Amino acid sequence: MAEIYETKKLTERVILVGVSFQENDDTVQSLDELAELAATAGARTVGKLIQNREAPHPGTYLGKGKIEELKELIWETDATGIICDDELSPAQLANLQDMLDTKVMDRTLIILDIFAQRASTREGKIQVELAQLRYRSTRLTGLGRSLSRLGGGIGTRGPGEKKLEVDRRLIRDRISQLKQELEAVKRHREVARQQRSKNPVPVAAIVGYTNAGKSTLLNQLTGAGVLEENKLFATLDPTTRNLKLDSGQEVLLTDTVGFIRKLPHHLIQAFRSTLEEAKYADIILHVVDASNPQMDVHMHVVYDTLNQLEVGDKPVITLFNKIDRMETGDGVMKDFRAEKTLKISAKKEIGLDEVKEALEDILRQSKVLIERVFEYSRAGDIAVIRKYGQLLEEEYRADGIFVRAYVPKDVYAQLEF
Repeated sequence: MAEIYETKKLTERVILVGVSFQENDDTVQSLDELAELAATAGARTVGKLIQNREAPHPGTYLGKGKIEELKELIWETDATGIICDDELSPAQLANLQDMLDTKVMDRTLIILDIFAQRASTREGKIQVELAQLRYRSTRLTGLGRSLSRLGGGIGTRGPGEKKLEVDRRLIRDRISQLKQELEAVKRHREVARQQRSKNPVPVAAIVGYTNAGKSTLLNQLTGAGVLEENKLFATLDPTTRNLKLDSGQEVLLTDTVGFIRKLPHHLIQAFRSTLEEAKYADIILHVVDASNPQMDVHMHVVYDTLNQLEVGDKPVITLFNKIDRMETGDGVMKDFRAEKTLKISAKKEIGLDEVKEALEDILRQSKVLIERVFEYSRAGDIAVIRKYGQLLEEEYRADGIFVRAYVPKDVYAQLEF
């Protein structure tokens, strides 16, 4: 009879490794962020190593001398693996593992691992598995050796790790199947979007760097009940909720997945349909963590990602969030690409009324002013105006109902005059 051994979950001890291409670049900050990603994935950072090079070594990522230094650091810290801050090629991955005799991961693998933890909807799970398979299909041999050393751990979660030993033909078949499933989900999303366009309720997409406070904002404005956690990618699957403004105008608020620097291209491709919610929105609410010293870099990453998604023509309201964490006398915060900028604290409910007013102002710009009397038999039109527009004045007269209101242009076209 086989003996049964109790196993204790291993908390991996990792060393973070980066390459700095020029003086005063953001490599140090990028490694700090990588440490947060590692912690979110369940690992403990025990050391960091940066090499100054014009470019990563094509075969080993680091130079020979730095690899020797890394070997010493692994021994001194009793590390169980390393995480490189850039996506490694299959050759770099295999060579590093051979030279270091330890588990080797990269930033992309860690992000994919976190996404595997966070995905909860069918679409999210399909997208994660698709991204994982695309990433791992070219790295099967190397990853298989790496993962067998420690029997799992970070970088091995989600459906992608079930059969790493499976050959590339089976992986291609699975990718093909997932693509078909994703297309079906996409068609369903398109139908939902078309139904929504028939009901002309404007849509505002909440975008921002990961952990900027998007979910907190959605919860405070709509009572959505979305998970709020001080971790990167705390929420992954998009949530849409209805917000009724003070004028009676309704707006659909859609939360989107957080952006991050060096976002793996596998995810840009896999999550395009989810991120496209921003593409079809009427307004972009850009949430920025104003307390983060890397705020400007984060804003650049968000706009760069939006450009990749071809979302460049939408009015933007930038919300500098978490001002409650800032010291008094903070500098001027600007976003020249935004129609309007506001300082808020979603958690402390500071400035949320101003956010609603800003939404009203932007929506009003795309509306037509109506001043006329409707016959009493057309009370249904008044209800439409009240729901989709901004009713400024309503007076019941002998000859009908006098209405003064702003209505969207498409609603105006539906009303018979």
